[in-house]
Amino acid sequence: MKRARTPATALFRRVFLINGLIFTLGTLVLALSPASVSSRIKVTEIPVLLIGLAVILTANALLLRSSLAPLDRLAASMRRVDPPRRSDRVDDRGTGDLQHLISSFNAMLDRLETERTTASASALAAQENERQRIARELHDEIGQTLTVALLILKRAVDRAPAEIRGELANTQDAVRASLDEVRSIARRLRPEALEDLGLHSALNALCTEFTNATGLPVVKHIVLQTDRLQPDVELVCYRVAQESLTNIARHAGATKAWLDLHVTDAWLTMRIADDGVGGVVEEGAGINGMRERALLVGADLTIVSPAGEGTEVRLAIPAGRCR
Repeated sequence: MKRARTPATALFRRVFLINGLIFTLGTLVLALSPASVSSRIKVTEIPVLLIGLAVILTANALLLRSSLAPLDRLAASMRRVDPPRRSDRVDDRGTGDLQHLISSFNAMLDRLETERTTASASALAAQENERQRIARELHDEIGQTLTVALLILKRAVDRAPAEIRGELANTQDAVRASLDEVRSIARRLRPEALEDLGLHSALNALCTEFTNATGLPVVKHIVLQTDRLQPDVELVCYRVAQESLTNIARHAGATKAWLDLHVTDAWLTMRIADDGVGGVVEEGAGINGMRERALLVGADLTIVSPAGEGTEVRLAIPAGRCR
């Protein structure tokens, strides 16, 4: 029964053949050249032997180095593998017997990214469904209850004696503020503007709400074509912008923010930046969530955050995934 050829045996054969070739050439040179070695080595023959040994070792080292160089690229690619990010593939062209090993590694990365994307898509879809369910309950149940409470308080204020009318009015204001907060939470959980009007209107509404809540101005430059994008692309862009603005409000210490979005024939690019403290070193759950969402639409998410110079989040989606 013939044994299957494995990468280990292929590498062994390559090294064996290289060494055999070097030794064969060395033997031929000694056999065909006028140089000779006495049974008792003379002093004048030592340089010849040393030069021959140096030539053999140098040739052996150069050939082995060029043959095993793809292993360095493979090891470097292994070190760069990071689950939340898309990893580059190792070029397996011209790698000889190592081509099978590199092809297997690339195929493993393909399987891992496919499984990770599928799992992330299921998890994020379940998360969005839960967000919509909670938003509906907040709007339909708690919102309606608070609205009824406001109507009851209004009648109570109209009929109450003057000495308690002020307290009832304060209670009415507190209930009204709670109702506004519930509606705001529901809008953040389920952006109705995104579903009804599209990404352009949703991002404008998001920036306006952010400015009203934090007092930070957002310089917007949103250029989109008239056609709607794919729903998953619009949702990814909206959630990345939402998370980025939330991080600016919580951590950046900024005085201004920027949101730019434009589409070319090759890419849809969105940029969210601030003039805050920068220096983001560790990536928390929010940034990891953005990276997972970016992978769902084949996007690249880069974060640049030099200390003292603010933070920039850039999302680049291939145009082919947007339509």
